[in-house]
Amino acid sequence: MPSIITITFSPCIDKSTAVPALVPEKKLVCTTPKLEPGGGGINIARAIKKLGGAATAIFPSGGYTGKYFNHLLEKEDINAVIIETGNETRENIIVVDEATNNQYRFGMPGTELTETEWKKCLLAVEEMKDVEFIIASGSLPPGVPDDIYALLAKIAKNKKAKFIVDTSGEALKHAAEEGVYMLKPNLGELSYLAGKKEIQPDEVKTIAKDIIANGKCEVMVVSMGAAGAMLVTDEIAEIFAPPAVERKSTVGAGDSMVAGIVFYLSQGKALLQAVQYGVACGTAATLNTGTELCKKEDADRLYKLIQHHN
Repeated sequence: MPSIITITFSPCIDKSTAVPALVPEKKLVCTTPKLEPGGGGINIARAIKKLGGAATAIFPSGGYTGKYFNHLLEKEDINAVIIETGNETRENIIVVDEATNNQYRFGMPGTELTETEWKKCLLAVEEMKDVEFIIASGSLPPGVPDDIYALLAKIAKNKKAKFIVDTSGEALKHAAEEGVYMLKPNLGELSYLAGKKEIQPDEVKTIAKDIIANGKCEVMVVSMGAAGAMLVTDEIAEIFAPPAVERKSTVGAGDSMVAGIVFYLSQGKALLQAVQYGVACGTAATLNTGTELCKKEDADRLYKLIQHHN
């Protein structure tokens, strides 16, 4: 089984609850909260596990919340390399207003990491043996330099591992400058990479091809929300539209998509099939409420529909 590792610099506990109605100044009675370990790479490792694969999650963790975070991951039987930190792991709060079915997401600021702590995270990646895929996903907390994904790209090259990046802003730009195997931007992130205010869907192919031609990545998967995803390499540019489903929550869809792509690639499947399966996994995640990730049976069923459709 090829070895997959994910790295997350800003993990968090996602605490989801619901209230009958969101009313100011009143004591609102919440449903029993559901606590899940979250953060880009963490979710990807969890989704790969759900699909029947295995990934090792590398992440910083500290304080009481960190201990509970580690316990939540352990309960899901996720392989972990934990870097102890001085600061507490953050918690995010997700509240559903049952009267309107609107979801409110309160993201707490990232936990600051010291230079020693983030360097230990990099060292943990360097020390892993026989790695085939390295996935870096999520935002960067205070204290972590913008070029950290570029440093990881160098480590991946030394290991001859495929490096997959899902992030935004300057961190994304630095990773692209160094050159990676796969980037998974959304339209906003792609326009940032291209140095434009916004881009139209019909410009995606040209811009992506340009970025690939400049050696910034070999493969780009542009997530286009409900329209699906476009796979671009120097030879292909194809959109995979997801089947129409009743979406309950889009949280975790992007992470589920990356998990599906890498899981299929690790199984030796072709890139086209892997991206179709990724779209199926991303769509499968939207069938669930709150922060839940994709379920394997939903992903497999939707994958068959996508194959049939495209």
